[in-house]
Formats: sequence, structure tokens, C-alpha cells
Amino acid sequence: MGRSLWLINFLKRHFSMRFAVAELTKWPLIGPVMEHALFNGHKNGDTLFYLPKDRVVINQQIAEQQNVVVPSEVVSHFIAEASHIFLMNHCVCREAADCQDYDHDIGCIFLGEGVLDINPKLGRIVDEETALAHLDRARQAGLVHLIGRDKIDAVWMGVEASTRLMTICNCCPCCCLFKFLPNLAPKLKNKVERMPGVVVTVTEDCIGCGRCTEENICFINAISIVDGKAVISEECRGCGRCVEACPTGAIHLDITQDTYIEAAINRLSQAVDVR
Repeated sequence: MGRSLWLINFLKRHFSMRFAVAELTKWPLIGPVMEHALFNGHKNGDTLFYLPKDRVVINQQIAEQQNVVVPSEVVSHFIAEASHIFLMNHCVCREAADCQDYDHDIGCIFLGEGVLDINPKLGRIVDEETALAHLDRARQAGLVHLIGRDKIDAVWMGVEASTRLMTICNCCPCCCLFKFLPNLAPKLKNKVERMPGVVVTVTEDCIGCGRCTEENICFINAISIVDGKAVISEECRGCGRCVEACPTGAIHLDITQDTYIEAAINRLSQAVDVR
């Protein structure tokens, strides 16, 4: 039957404390306990990718190749493979943060046998067509997909087999749970990765206007202005929001390998089985 709603409501009321809780993962004694409880430290454990926005990839790659394979093909692949598809009624993060910019009813999708443990009051089982339409709506709204295996979701929803539960979040920059990545211990924040084959760079056209560093552009503060130019750190997860925000087109997102979709699917398939 999944977690009781009172616990979920408790977590929502204390959602703003996630940054302080994440800082605790850096503490010598508390950190390992939290890693065991909320993250999977073993091989093929938690693996999550932010997927670049389709339109960013299309806009930047179309001049070089006519048939662009877009990042959302990754979510389409797993939707087609999934034995069960669960659509949340609402986005818990946006509701908890009282988001004013994006619809609360564009919730997460969960895939695999593990969804049978989720409290049915949180959403419903849907078919492939409904799931794809929901994800298309999320992209049209400007949200970013985060996909993979995430033990935190299995814990708060009471799913016992985290290896059979895949998360597809539709993240907004203002409320995303994983805005706490900069606060996590390095070992743990590296579990949320950039999609294989995706590179974001700043060109000589940058005028240092600072638009890319404004609040709610980058999820994890991975871009800053140094000596009058934008600089992207290794923390970048390749979502492409800064590419869209740049008024001079000085930030580029490039796909460095033709098989980047297959590489992402293979990595995720090693961590979670949705069939």
C-alpha cells in the first residue's frame, strides 16, 4: 500500500530543510548512515541523469546533421519497456515549495514492478500513450527530465525493491529536489550525472552579462562570471537551461558521440530493471 500520507505530508511541510539535511552527509559519523539509508553506495546503485532539453539539442545540432536523435528518446525507450507505469497526481516538490511558475499537476512518472508498492492515493497506473503525452506536456512547459534509479524515492514512497523502480522527474529550476546537490558530500552528489556525450561550453561571444547566473537558470549553481566571462564548472549536469538563457548565443551544448542515447540507456539499464 506504500507510505502513509501523513509521512508524505510531513516531508512536504519540511521540504525547505533539504539543504540543511544534505549538509549532514558531509559529517564523519552521520554521513555514512545517511548514505546507507537514502543512497545506494554499491556498484550499479543510484544512477540519475539530467537530460538536455530536446529543443536545445535540435537548435544546436541541426546544422551538422539532419536526423537529430533527441534526449527524450531515453524516456520513450523505458516507457515502452516498462511493465507498469505510475503517474503521480501532483509534483510533490512543486506543491511543497508552492511553486508559482509551473503547474503542480505535472507530476513524476515511475516505472517498473516497484510502482505496485506506491500508495494509490498519490496517482494512478496509466498506459504508454498517456505517459508519453504527459511527458510531452512537461517538455512544452519548459521542464527538464531527470531519469534513473533514486533510492530516496523508494524510501519516501515505501517501495522495497529500489532496483525495480525508475524515476522520471519533470524538474523546474525553482523547486527541484536536487537543488541540494551542492550541499551533498562529493561522493553522493556525483550520483546525479550529466548525460553521456553531452558537453556545455562558453565561446568567445560571451559578453559577461550575467544572465546565465541569474536565479533559477542553473539548477546547481554550476555557472559563474569570472573576469567578465561566464565559466562553467565541473558541477554542470548538461540540462541546457543556460544555453536557452544566453542572449548572445555564446553558450553551446554539443553532442560528442553519435551513440549517446544508447550509452545512456545502457548505463540506466544496469542500475534499474523496469521490465
